[in-house]
Amino acid sequence: MSAGSEHLKDEGTKGQTILAGGIAGLISRFCIAPLDVVKIRLQLQIHSLSDPASHSTVVGPVYKGTLSTMRAIVRQEGITGLWKGNIPAEIMYVCYGALQFTAYRTTTQFLAELDPYRLPPAAESFLSGAVAGGMATATTYPLDLLRTRFAAQGPEQIYKSLRSSVVEIAQQEGPAGFFRGCSAAVAQIVPYMGLFFTAYEGFRPVMAELDHLPFGTGDAAAGVVASVLAKTGVFPLDLVRKRLQVQGPTRTRYVHRNIPESNGVARTIMMILRTQGVRGLYRGLTVSLLKAAPASAVTMWTYERVLRILQETEVAAAY
Repeated sequence: MSAGSEHLKDEGTKGQTILAGGIAGLISRFCIAPLDVVKIRLQLQIHSLSDPASHSTVVGPVYKGTLSTMRAIVRQEGITGLWKGNIPAEIMYVCYGALQFTAYRTTTQFLAELDPYRLPPAAESFLSGAVAGGMATATTYPLDLLRTRFAAQGPEQIYKSLRSSVVEIAQQEGPAGFFRGCSAAVAQIVPYMGLFFTAYEGFRPVMAELDHLPFGTGDAAAGVVASVLAKTGVFPLDLVRKRLQVQGPTRTRYVHRNIPESNGVARTIMMILRTQGVRGLYRGLTVSLLKAAPASAVTMWTYERVLRILQETEVAAAY
């Protein structure tokens, strides 16, 4: 073992990493689906909450806060409304989780072999996380767009099924339609995943030493802290991504009928600043943090547990 490899943990085999990452993404997504729907609805809402007079011109619901938005969705669309877009999201999270952890593992192991020019641990974590996030996001982006469009649907059904949505977008918007806002997504996810894994790898050993955290929840606690820090830093790009994802011929048919026409990341940011101020770039941040914390906690806890089970099972089978 080289001197520089002492801080490299056992990431398991490639197959174990893919399976553990996929299971982690599947379970995490189902748990946080309602918060994700609420976040998307709030991000797409453009009218001022502090100016009741502006509500008279609104065509569609006026959401105020996480719990009230959740109650409004259940009342108007039924309990299943909180899981709109869950099918493409589940597929996305499984693929994303598998790709993310595989790319992270591969990049980490590659960087570990760069002795004597090896980067500091924090830099390795940042670079590995950025590469993993960028690759996973670009690959699964069409599913992310479909998730957003289904979650943005109100009582009116725009797309009847996942298959019909793919066919309609392909016919009406072409292949580029599946990648609306992708530049904002990659610009967001690269620093987000870099910051997340840097913070996670930094906090995980500290949390592991806290004896009062049961059942390996030190991994979950580290995931929560890392997620909150990273998500807050890049949130405006996440909001811009959602606004761009619902552009196209169906823009005026979603639950918020007055979503403005947007073209490009920079222009969308400038339009939001001009019409809604800086606060407009942080619509839905609270519920996003409420969602991101448990999502990251469940993801990292499940990933570490499943990976450990797979490793122990392989060792037991060898005997």
